[in-house]
Amino acid sequence: MTHHVILGAGPTGVIAAETIRKLSPNDEITIIGDEPEPSYSRMAIPYLLMGNIDEAGTYLRKSPTHFAELKINVRVAHVQSAQAATKTIVLDDGESIAFDTLLVATGSRPVTPPIPGIKSEGVHRCWTLADARAIAALAIPGARVLQLGAGFIGCIIMEALAARGVKLSVVEMGDRMVPRMMGPTAGGMIRDWCESKGVEVFTSTRVESIEPGAPLAVKLSNGKTMQADLVISAAGVRPAIGFMENSGVTCLLGVLTDEHMQTNVAGIYAAGDCAEAFDKVSGKMIVSAIQPNAAEQARIAAANMVAYAKGQTAQAQLKGVTQINVLDTLGLISTSFGEWQGVPGGEHAELTDKAAGRHLSLQFKNDVLVGCNSVGWTAHVGVMRGLVEGQVKLGEWKNTLLQDPTRLMEAYLACAQGQGEWSGAQDARRR
Repeated sequence: MTHHVILGAGPTGVIAAETIRKLSPNDEITIIGDEPEPSYSRMAIPYLLMGNIDEAGTYLRKSPTHFAELKINVRVAHVQSAQAATKTIVLDDGESIAFDTLLVATGSRPVTPPIPGIKSEGVHRCWTLADARAIAALAIPGARVLQLGAGFIGCIIMEALAARGVKLSVVEMGDRMVPRMMGPTAGGMIRDWCESKGVEVFTSTRVESIEPGAPLAVKLSNGKTMQADLVISAAGVRPAIGFMENSGVTCLLGVLTDEHMQTNVAGIYAAGDCAEAFDKVSGKMIVSAIQPNAAEQARIAAANMVAYAKGQTAQAQLKGVTQINVLDTLGLISTSFGEWQGVPGGEHAELTDKAAGRHLSLQFKNDVLVGCNSVGWTAHVGVMRGLVEGQVKLGEWKNTLLQDPTRLMEAYLACAQGQGEWSGAQDARRR
């Protein structure tokens, strides 16, 4: 009997396992995760901290017998290594597990910055349910909380902390908030918004050391020393693929995949936040750590795992990934799509109304919108995504948008119909 092994019990691994079961009712499927809780969504942790849901509300599948009914084996273990040549993985207790196909869906792990005292009691990441429990115990109303990092994940965590009534300070090394998805104007507007909501923000600032104690003493590069009852480290993430070293599978930032989500080794696939896949807008291989891309990659990998096991040619193909970020920061909606920083030789249009809290930046390559940023501009989110992902040729509409970026909807509806993007335009219109 064919044995499909999936490393990672998050959304990617679960969707892949369920897809394999639909396509192949009798194959053996094993999911290996490294956390004791049932499979859950990390994206739900902020809602848990806000008190909107309980822990069971984070679970991906609500029935405790869901996987047993599908005859999917779920194991809790740490993977020590993988070997392509022998088609085996080794667990940290020394047990070897053989596979016919393998999916690496281990996601990301938080980066631990090299700061003296970063492992002190009272310093936590916000990544697992165990982290959430520790944070909830300390983040009580009035508690002094210092958060290290104001990137995408940091802003989501900040929303949950603010809802708990803490006295919140945020330290960001970059010169603006969300520096990897926002330009200076947009990032500055998000900072101003946060400060208006009572959050203290330090940009272009590093945490130099954390002195243990109650409270913790946090020394900043701007000369300040902050007292904190809780420090949260949200300094970014990287693919969790350390166990793939010397596996025979090619890895760079993530596990390299082709359009079938297959690695350089037949029968071994990767999907989700640990996979590098092709971005059709930039023409580069990227790790796109967002759940919609992960879900699509999981389905494609699973379909091709079944095809491989049956000796068939891979059919399912990834159309490509695009950098898509939509962020809610204390009620302010911001977006970032594609090559938001622009491309060499490209043109751009920008419109800013700080009094209204709105900003729109469009980046073009020839007559195609290749990237954009927006703050407080919710009407065009679907349209911006459709234009960037669809690589819609705008023709003369590009010049119109250079003069008036707010006419995105008209441009989309005028140009998309004849280029196979009409369904997307209708979706955008409904939004």
